[in-house]
Amino acid sequence: MIRLFLLISAVAIAAEPRITWKFDGGSLGRVERVAADHWRAHLAGESDQDGRNRQANWYSFQVDGAAVGKPLTIDLVSLPGEYNYKPNRGAVTADTPPVISFDNKTWAHVETFAYDAGEPRMRLTITPTAARFWIAHVPPYTNVHLKALREWAGGRLTEEVVGKTADGRPIPLWTIGTGEKVAWLFFRQHSWEAGSSWVGEGLVRHLLSPEGAGLRAAVTWKIFPMCDPDGVYRGGVRFNKFGYDLNRNWDVNGVAKMPEITAQRGAVRKWLEGGRKIDVLFSLHNTETSEYLEGTPENGGGGRHRELAERLFGLLEKETSFAPTRPLFYSETSTTAGMAGRMTVSQGLYRDFGLATFIMEQRISVQPKYGRKPLVADRLRFGRELAEVFAKALGR
Repeated sequence: MIRLFLLISAVAIAAEPRITWKFDGGSLGRVERVAADHWRAHLAGESDQDGRNRQANWYSFQVDGAAVGKPLTIDLVSLPGEYNYKPNRGAVTADTPPVISFDNKTWAHVETFAYDAGEPRMRLTITPTAARFWIAHVPPYTNVHLKALREWAGGRLTEEVVGKTADGRPIPLWTIGTGEKVAWLFFRQHSWEAGSSWVGEGLVRHLLSPEGAGLRAAVTWKIFPMCDPDGVYRGGVRFNKFGYDLNRNWDVNGVAKMPEITAQRGAVRKWLEGGRKIDVLFSLHNTETSEYLEGTPENGGGGRHRELAERLFGLLEKETSFAPTRPLFYSETSTTAGMAGRMTVSQGLYRDFGLATFIMEQRISVQPKYGRKPLVADRLRFGRELAEVFAKALGR
């Protein structure tokens, strides 16, 4: 009888829903059970090398053993952080509900949620249609996705490894096309910004399609498809394993604990020292509610890249889904005045080489031209649009 009781208890425990995140790109801090159908899930977040600028922009987890049709409640907590040394309430707000998938491939936004700005807390109410499902801040794009894209491309692109990450992963640089114009593109400098990678995939697939033949002939495309493979695997936010922000330390050289920036800057330097040019350098990012294009710093530049900046901005606004929340602007010399180690890739490479450099942010909240929050198909479409716009802006 005792054995039967223990067996029944074990089955009951095993049948209870459980939350896990120990997989490629998974991330949570800890989970507290409030009731049999209610959890508090703490976001792990990450801080920089000085223990500052905590960001909790990423979470990705799996729920197993859910009862189909029976509602579950999950509270996302530990949201507040700091950005550029200024406290904030966190990236998870009423504007940024998570996405959910029941096959780990097709994603939709969670529809039933409530945001409490007081704690702050995001409460999700999920009525499962399957026993297993996944929840994330935005649709994930992992190193596995990138490997599949590389295998699909085959010999239609050239890959070189320009260095290794802090954990020893290769940093790939892809070359597509042989055109006179040269565009360098950076995707996924910040590991949480999976939308950047989906755009990169859309761009690469378009370039390698029959329709992309003219783009390949007009432009040489140098592409960093995954600037932070460690962070993507770890389920990180924007820092490498030593806390260095992969888009905030571009004015610092020779730091052994930031090999990713060293390798990427070294590839640019090697290209230029080989007597070759760069017509435009562009880094794509995601943010929660803003969308903008940030141009080359004006101080010291005499505005010599302004024509390209204005042409690019105009084409993006007219011919793509780009819906800017502010006009085209030209960045300052640092994201945090008076502090070393706070230059973006755009600021740093402009300072070093005088290049026409740009950073673009895409929102994950409601996109006005869509009238809804963007998903994977939208990012892939924008990648195609982006390739066409760059070629036109460069005078194809």
